[in-house]
Amino acid sequence: MSESDSDATTRQRITDALREAPRTASELSETVGIPRSSAYRHLRHVAQSVDSGGEERFLVAPPECRECGFSAFDDPVNYPSRCPDCRSERIEEAVFKIE
Repeated sequence: MSESDSDATTRQRITDALREAPRTASELSETVGIPRSSAYRHLRHVAQSVDSGGEERFLVAPPECRECGFSAFDDPVNYPSRCPDCRSERIEEAVFKIE
């Protein structure tokens, strides 16, 4: 199996998991068996595929600071290291869903 085949399989498993229930990148990491950083990379591709298909939508509940509640991060398909408002590192992960 080539690397692109394994990527497609991983992305399909991520897509299937997001159709079942909303999940964070950490939850997808455990479910699919990949590092969290890879889950974010795959999520970008899944989002493009789903959004270009027309019938389904890729939804994101953005990350949120546990200290001040800030949630207007520039890139919701990412895990920010700290809050730009209060500088806290206590960030709740984004939640992803396909419906």
